Amino acid sequence: MRLRLRSDPLRRRWLLWATLGVVFLLVNVNRLSTAVLSEQLMVAFGTTGAQLGTLHAMFFWVYAVMQIPTGVLADRIGPRLTATAGAAVMNVGAIWFSVADGYLAALVARGLVGLGGSVIFVCILRFCANWYRADEFATMSGLTFAVSGVGGVLATTPLAIAVEAAGWRTTVGWLGIAGLAFTVLVFALVRDTPARAGFEPLEGVPEQPTPSNAQLRSHLEGVLRDPLIWVVSVMLFCSSGVNLTLFGLWGVPYVVQTYDVSVTYASVFTLLGGVGLMIGPPGIGWLSDRLERRVELMVAGGAAFTTALAVIAVIGDPPLPVVGVAFFLSGALLGAFLLGYAVVKDRHPDSASGISTGTVNGAGFFGAATLPTIMGWALDAYWTGELVGGVRVYTEAGYRLAFGIATAAGAVAFACTVWLYYREKRGATSLVDPDASRAGNSSDLDDENADGDDGSRGVAGK
Repeated sequence: MRLRLRSDPLRRRWLLWATLGVVFLLVNVNRLSTAVLSEQLMVAFGTTGAQLGTLHAMFFWVYAVMQIPTGVLADRIGPRLTATAGAAVMNVGAIWFSVADGYLAALVARGLVGLGGSVIFVCILRFCANWYRADEFATMSGLTFAVSGVGGVLATTPLAIAVEAAGWRTTVGWLGIAGLAFTVLVFALVRDTPARAGFEPLEGVPEQPTPSNAQLRSHLEGVLRDPLIWVVSVMLFCSSGVNLTLFGLWGVPYVVQTYDVSVTYASVFTLLGGVGLMIGPPGIGWLSDRLERRVELMVAGGAAFTTALAVIAVIGDPPLPVVGVAFFLSGALLGAFLLGYAVVKDRHPDSASGISTGTVNGAGFFGAATLPTIMGWALDAYWTGELVGGVRVYTEAGYRLAFGIATAAGAVAFACTVWLYYREKRGATSLVDPDASRAGNSSDLDDENADGDDGSRGVAGK
């Protein structure tokens, strides 16, 4: 078996992807941990709801700002070194966060976690572009999001149990130490391309030479001038922002205060969202690759995603099983919006895959940075004035308003999928000729409608 892993690139790539995947799993544990830790953090640092939202969002502000630079780094330096450096910074930040003695120190440490974690996902997508065929990319991006779902699950009930047993500082500190160990493994095992691992080029996987600075500038200009990039960015701003806010911060306090249950019990419901994230994105990505369709699945999933959020916003305190179903669907149906990564990857040259996916990925995390604080303001407006164990108690009306904000964001994301659908039907979907794209050559945006679209893969133009 060990010999096969060394000699067979099709097996070896899975080991390398899994090594990067473990680091991405830890990114998601760190970024979603504040839902379970919310009460402890409020007490430890004496925060309001808005301040807690800002502490949670600091990860995402830094993460979002770094996405275009991350794309450049992944394209220019390569995913191995970029991911190694990012993992080291992230885990040092986690250890610092575990020993922070004040709100400002915690804010800076949380920012470091976001800075380091910001490079990992784009590095994995760049790795997949180097090691997998184009018709495998949606499946691999879906599997990568499934890893984030595993991290989301670990950040719920398992994390709550660990925090109860050892305390939040010890638990977060040990996560940082484990992350440093995997940082070493990324550097030791991962290779950017099959050639750098000593293999011949893989059949169907285009060779991707390191782009020059001039090419990077050209790719960046092309990406930023593309209207479809901005629509996908708005879509991910809303959809990813809602999910990361719901499962990463306000989902657990909503269940605890609305239904008067323990944090550990409430975390089971955000765990269901993580399970949905494990199942939905890879399943929808696989279905998209097999049906050779993108936008139809995006529209259907977007409508159901928004409906699931609206149920809680309208009713306020539906039966807990309904909350569980809504959380699960919110996680699973995010996979429909995540097809946007395959859309922009297929639309731009392979040598620009890091920049194009990094740009839209950044938008999702700007959403995750903005929505927690906005929802925190809404909840603070409905604070009862009561503190229980140092934690603010909010009214059901406050949570209904917060879920109303989430529903509105979901509706905007759904509207973006409809725009993409009608754009595809008009045939205005092709930025570059597929063969030229695979060769890494870009074309001018003014020519984007010249060749039309054969309609076989939605906006992907394939």
